[in-house]
Parts: sequence; structure tokens; C-alpha cells
Amino acid sequence: MNEKQQIQDAFDRLKALCADTFAAADFEKVSTLLLHTLEEETLERGVFDLNPVLFDVQTAVICAEEIGLNRSSLLAILLKDVSVGQEDRVQMISREFGDDVAHIIIGITRVNKLYARNTAIETENFRDLMLSFAEDMRVIFIIIADRVNLMRQIKDRGTDEERRKVATEASRLYAPLAHKLGLYLIKSELEDLSLKYLETEAYYMIKEKLNETKRSRDLYIANFIRPVEQKLQEAGLHFHMKGRTKSIHSIWQKMKKQKCKFEGIYDLFAIRVILDSEPDKEKQDCWQVFSIVTDMYRPNPKRMRDWLSVPKSNGYESLHITVMGPEGKWVEVQIRTERMDEIAERGLAAHWRYKGVKESGAKLEEWLKDIRAALESQTGGEEASVDQFKVDLYSDEVFVFTPKGDLFKLPKGATVLDFAYRIHTNVGSHCSGGRVNGKNVPMRTRLQSGDQVEILTSPNQTPKRDWLSIAVTSKARAKIRQQLTEMELKTTTIAKETLERRFKNRKVDYDEALMMRMLKRLGYKHVSEFYRDISNETIDVNDFIDRYLEQQKRESGELQPTATHSAGDYVQNFTEPDDSRNKDVLVIDQNIKGVEYSMARCCNPIYGDRVFGFVTAGRGIKIHRDDCPNARRLREQMPYRVIAARWAGKGSSLYPVTLRVVGNDDIGIVNNITSIIAKEQNVMLRSIDIKSSEDGLFAGTLTIQIDDLNKLKLLVKKIQGVKGVKNVSR
Repeated sequence: MNEKQQIQDAFDRLKALCADTFAAADFEKVSTLLLHTLEEETLERGVFDLNPVLFDVQTAVICAEEIGLNRSSLLAILLKDVSVGQEDRVQMISREFGDDVAHIIIGITRVNKLYARNTAIETENFRDLMLSFAEDMRVIFIIIADRVNLMRQIKDRGTDEERRKVATEASRLYAPLAHKLGLYLIKSELEDLSLKYLETEAYYMIKEKLNETKRSRDLYIANFIRPVEQKLQEAGLHFHMKGRTKSIHSIWQKMKKQKCKFEGIYDLFAIRVILDSEPDKEKQDCWQVFSIVTDMYRPNPKRMRDWLSVPKSNGYESLHITVMGPEGKWVEVQIRTERMDEIAERGLAAHWRYKGVKESGAKLEEWLKDIRAALESQTGGEEASVDQFKVDLYSDEVFVFTPKGDLFKLPKGATVLDFAYRIHTNVGSHCSGGRVNGKNVPMRTRLQSGDQVEILTSPNQTPKRDWLSIAVTSKARAKIRQQLTEMELKTTTIAKETLERRFKNRKVDYDEALMMRMLKRLGYKHVSEFYRDISNETIDVNDFIDRYLEQQKRESGELQPTATHSAGDYVQNFTEPDDSRNKDVLVIDQNIKGVEYSMARCCNPIYGDRVFGFVTAGRGIKIHRDDCPNARRLREQMPYRVIAARWAGKGSSLYPVTLRVVGNDDIGIVNNITSIIAKEQNVMLRSIDIKSSEDGLFAGTLTIQIDDLNKLKLLVKKIQGVKGVKNVSR
């Protein structure tokens, strides 16, 4: 039979299947376009030398007959090759057949381009990316049907290597996808055909064994079914029964898992009881059959599966029980209704004709649930029910390619830096930027699904602390922290060696205990902070050694101590604050900026404090700390005046903070405290009030101006580290 006759026969079959859903002029218009395409002879046949027009008509038949797609999807299949690479033809199709058809064609084209650019398809990642690129769910059904059609026709076409490549993709990508969509018949066929091309000997061995045992198997099924049929008829149930042999692929998987020969597989078939039940009696009838079967044959409770009470997340509903049949053989019995059986056989498409199907699940399963809800709320056919339906199940992930075509999955919001660390730690640590889709971009650029990303590196680049605000993946952040720690350790080691060398050059004995006392007097909580300041040259090494020698002499008695003065004798001159700084941004209530406000003096909030606003009578809005002594009273007595407030932008404002300090009554301690404050950037001492007591202690209040909460916390730690200081509080 020539190809034109094959096309005509397939087209006639499609017309018979779709007579009720196609418009009167659809077939005539499509036939004219396809004939014109054939005459042009511009379509490529591919490695298997298949006629593209004939192939598309055959795929449309599969979608109509085995999946249940309707007008828009079928027209898109027939016209997709007519419009390849020609924008004006896509517009013509939109004008002649509707925007929905053109939309599906664009989706198919996007997936085909994605498929073409990827040299190594990894099942999970590529499947997820394909779904996110398809956008319209009907595109997914079409590409599965396209692969089924291809697998049916390549037996005597192409090379063995080409057939194996197609079979591998069908097994690893398309069969699992069909299973997710509930297309069990198509999934089984894809698996069997894949086995046929990938493990030919195993396929034909099992096929021959099944043929050899068919007669005895059919006889056993008949003997098992006969008494069950009688009992079900006596119960007044409407039903039919059939035996289903397991797929060749399923049997082969069992043989490998159980490490046995074909003869060692006993459950080669399952018996199905399919009920014709009213919608409100489906579960009742199924459980009645379950009771009858388990009364007749002893059940195996470990192999009972109830997908009736809680259906599978892709819509599958059924009761499965394994019972001991005649001759001591285990037999699986599946109990379901006509509706459930059609859903089990034809998958998601079967839901389009049923109402009220309850589902549960997540990710892909939640997507299917949403589709069913959309479909069941419409009655106007496919166009009305799934028009422009978007696949957004992978909205929390992005999929990107390397220049070689390898595919990686990252969380949404991932940056070029995250991708660099995903490739390799060494690549990440030397990342200087990236090239996304051929354009140079900084490392903080966020990636989108389908991006092709090349990482740019520099041998002089090293991780920076601000990289932690760029990276979002846990792996990248953990590696950055690890590398920063290693770099700090290296810096500490070099600084320590430098200090010890200077001590040796000046012929000064290095006393570890004295060194620790010195660092504590200087306000260092950890020795690593001191060595970092040495490395950064914040501290002059020679000046430190001079102070070290002075302390050494003082402790040895060579240097006479100066007379101790009371802390109460401390006198300090202060400079006026600089008010020319740019202000921090505080957002009041519902993202309202620029509202006049002032800081409450009862708690003196600063940048970083958790705060709230309080509307006063005639004095504008006062900003209080959440832990303000007056906060509870204000919220309880006048809640209607309390409004939300939060910091939204960092300027360089300085805020007054009062610290209460208690310590030994020694003016030297106060000098050390003020010395620490003087060394801090953006910190100003505004006032100090020291009062001595008779118990040898002083109590003082220091009012400072500081720019944020984190810096205040560090300053308090340093003051607490001064020898003789007992307590510091805000």
C-alpha cells in the first residue's frame, strides 16, 4: 500500500472517531493543507525515514482513540509540521482554526526545541523541565502519543543503535510520565516495546513462554472464574469478568528481582471483576464482591490493596486481593466498576467524562487534581474546559543547561553562584560571573528554566562574606562558610607567625598567659579577632609589643603603679553629633513611607530593634521597642493606637543608647571602656555619669550614639570583657 493510500485510510479513521467534535469545514481545510504539504515535499523524514504527514495522522488517531483528546489537540497534531518555522502559517492556523490550536502548536514546538538542544536526557530533570516548558497539559499527552507511534514503527527501520536510543528514552522518560498520568495501557506498551529493542532475547523468550502456556492458563482462569460468576449472579450484581496476563516487561522485572526462571513466576495473570454499578453504589458493590471472593478463596492479607477508600493520586481506583486458587496457586483479583476500569485503562482523559472524582496528592498529583477540578466545572467540551490551562507544578524549581547540554535542577531563585557550586566546589570558589544564553552577567543573576549557563572563573577570585547573601542553596552556602572559615584560619596562622617573629626580633619573651590577659583588657572575646586585626593592620604590631612590655614590667614590679583614682573622678569632653547623615527608612503600617515619627525616649529604639508605632495625642507617631517597659500597657489599654512598623532601609543614622555599667571602683577601668568606644566606627560617646559606692564598686551610665543593633551587641561584649567590669546592660 502506498503512502498516500495509508494517509487516506488513517484520515478516514480519524474522521469516524471525531465526527461529533470537529466543525463541518475542519476536515476539508486540513485535508487541503496536508495535500499541499505533501506536494511541496519539504518535510524531513528523519533517521527512520517515516513520512511526517502520515506519522502525524497516525498520532492523532492514537490521541483520539486511546487517550481521548478532542478537536484542538488533534488539529494541532495534524498541522504542527505544516507550520514549522513559518510565523505566517501559525498566524493563518490561528485565524482559520482558533487561537487554542496555535497555542498547542507553539507548546509542541517549544518542547521539540528543548529536546533537540539536550544531548543527554536524564529522566527526572528532563521530564520536569519538559513539563514546565509545555505549559498546556495537552502538549504532554501529544508527545507521549507521538513516542508510542514511533515505537510501533521502528522494528525494521534505522540502525540498531538508533532503535536502542529511542527505546531507552521511552523506557526512562516517556513510560514513567505515562504512568504518572494514569495511562497504564500506553505505559505497559512503551515498556514492552523498549524491552523488545533493548533486551531482545529476554523479550522473545517470555513471549514464546506465554504463547506455550496460554492454553493451560486460559483453562485455569475459566475454572477460577466459573464459581465466582455463579455467586455474583446469585447476589444480583451486574458485572463481567476477564483475565489479564501481566506485561512482558513486568514478568521480566519479576524474574530479575526474584532471580528465578519464567517457570518460577506464578502470578502471571490477574482476574478482573468489572461491575456495572450506579455512582452512589460503587463502593458498596465492590466490597460485596470482595466479601464473596474472600469467602470462596483464602486471601493473603499481606497482599491486600485498598485504592477504593483512598484512590491513587493519579485517579486510579480499585480493590486488589490475592487469594489461594485451585491447585494451590496464588491469584490476584482486581475489583472495580466500569468507570474505574476506564480510568485505569485510559488515564486522566477518562476523567473528562466523569464527575465528582475525589483525589489527593502533591506536586504532579496536585496538578492533576487541579485539572480535574477545572474540567469537571465545565461542560463545553475540551476548549471550554482546558483553555490556556498552565502547568505550574514545578514553579518552585528551575532547570538549566551547561554548554554541553547537561541538565541541572536548582531551587527557584538560584543564582549563577549557586550553579557554579552545583557544578563543583572549586568552580564556585573561583566564580567571577557567568554567561547566560550568550550574555555576560554578574554572579548574583537569578536563573530561569531553560537557561544555558557557562560559569566564568578567575584564579585570583576567592569567596567573600557577602556571597552568603547571593547564594540561596544550602550546598553553596555551606561551602562558602567552610571556605571562609579555612581562609580565616589561614589568616590567623600567618598573623600569629608574624607577631611571634616580631617578638623574636625584639628579643621579647612570649608569655601566653600574659598575652591572654592583654587581649582581655583590650576587649577581645576571642583570640581570632585579635589576629584578624593584626592581619588587617588595624593594630600596629610594634605598638602592641610596647604595651605588652609595659604590662610585663608592671606585673613583675619593675614599673611602679600609678596611684589609683576613683572612677568618680573621670572627666570627658564631648563633641556635638553630626546631623548631616542620611536617614534610615522606617515603614509605618501598610507599607507607608515618609510618615513623620520620632523615637520614644522611654526605650530609645535603634536600627535592628523589633519595633511598633504608637499614635500619640498631638505629638505624632512614637516608635517603641517591642520589649519597651511601656509596651504591654500601651497595647492593653489603647490597642487602637498601636500600628505596625518595621525597618526597610539602612542609612547612616546614629541613635542614642544608654548603657548601665557596674565595675570595680578604678578610673583605669573607665579609661579602658572609653578607649574601646573611641576605636569603634560610627560610635560616639555622648555623656558619662560615674558614681562611686562604699563597697568598692562604681555604677555608671554611658550614653552613646550608634547606628544599629548588631554593632551595639558587639560593643557590649567588648565592654563586658574589660577586667574589673561586673555587668553591662541596656
